[in-house]
Amino acid sequence: MNPNPRSRPFHQVDVFAGQAYRGNPLAVVLDAQDLDPATMQHFANWTNLSETTFLLPPRDPGADYRVRIFTGSEEFPFAGHPTLGSAHTWLDAGGVPKAGGYVVQECAAGLVRIKRDGGRLAFAAPPLTRCGPVGESTRRRLAAALRMSAGDIIDASWLVNGPEWIGVLLESAERVLALRPDYAAMGDLKIGVIGPHAPGVGTDFEVRTFLPGDSMAEDPVTGSFNAGAAQWLIESGRAPEKYVASQGSVLGRAGRIHINTEGGDIWVGGESTTCIRGTVLL
Repeated sequence: MNPNPRSRPFHQVDVFAGQAYRGNPLAVVLDAQDLDPATMQHFANWTNLSETTFLLPPRDPGADYRVRIFTGSEEFPFAGHPTLGSAHTWLDAGGVPKAGGYVVQECAAGLVRIKRDGGRLAFAAPPLTRCGPVGESTRRRLAAALRMSAGDIIDASWLVNGPEWIGVLLESAERVLALRPDYAAMGDLKIGVIGPHAPGVGTDFEVRTFLPGDSMAEDPVTGSFNAGAAQWLIESGRAPEKYVASQGSVLGRAGRIHINTEGGDIWVGGESTTCIRGTVLL
């Protein structure tokens, strides 16, 4: 831990919901350049949130800021709701983008562009570093973890863009909402499940994501998984180029992820609300 703690600006932001306290919370520490990784990890564990971010000056001359992203137990090279929440906080604290139309975030996965999309922010989905069908043994593990037969899985694919997600497609949103997973059987698998809603419901897909072993076994709303799932489903013709996914329903949340294909990129958007402004001693 830092032997000489000092006061630093701190925000807690709700991401991917139009109403405060219905999305996925994120802790953001500004002015974090002299913090060591062990202190960052310890504080992220203490917040007991799915992720905590630390904003630093950029190293890349094309970036507006640099971010380090920690769960309660590990650092991620990229994650979606921390990207939108960090950009929201940076702008809220007076940040002015160098490029005008875009905020450019530097993270361990590279540069990520973020744009204003009406009242929302949206990030350009980073390329998948691993994709393609899972093996048969992994498919059996997925079925056991989700307490279903392997035949109930319509498709399953690696969707790695930082977090090592496996995407599982089910036949309907109802099947997704009814899941009662076996976390012990999940082992180290990070599983995102998605299924289509019937027309007229208001959203097009239902999503749930599971992170066994972390402080929150089910994530309320997950930008990184939705970014990978959008690339997978749109490219395979299973989803339109523009859709809305809901997530967090079984947790009492109302997450909304807005997907839009534009200019050769898939944009992942959502609303953010600052819920807490203050300082933290670190």
